[in-house]
Amino acid sequence: MTTTSQRLDLLLGILKETPTDSFVIFAIAKEYENIGNQNEAIQYYEKLYHLDPNYVGLYFHWGKIHEEINDSDKAIEIYSLGIEVASLQKDGHAERELRAAKYNCELLQ
Repeated sequence: MTTTSQRLDLLLGILKETPTDSFVIFAIAKEYENIGNQNEAIQYYEKLYHLDPNYVGLYFHWGKIHEEINDSDKAIEIYSLGIEVASLQKDGHAERELRAAKYNCELLQ
């Protein structure tokens, strides 16, 4: 068993105990992404979005994975949602990061 799968197993166990913990769901998505399982990662990003759409850290990573699977339209849609959330939260750093990601994605379309 690799360290990554051990970490994923640990996080999935924690999720059973705290099924609405946004950070744990985000961490599981990142672990699936790290092991190259984009489909599972996307499912967990979507789960997080439905559970906690104000989790601003979600949008950059969720958008990037859609770019990686050549779904630029979805990535741009996600970045736009994230820009709105970051703006409402007055999180200038996240908003700038999302605007840059959206702009770069649009350039590459």
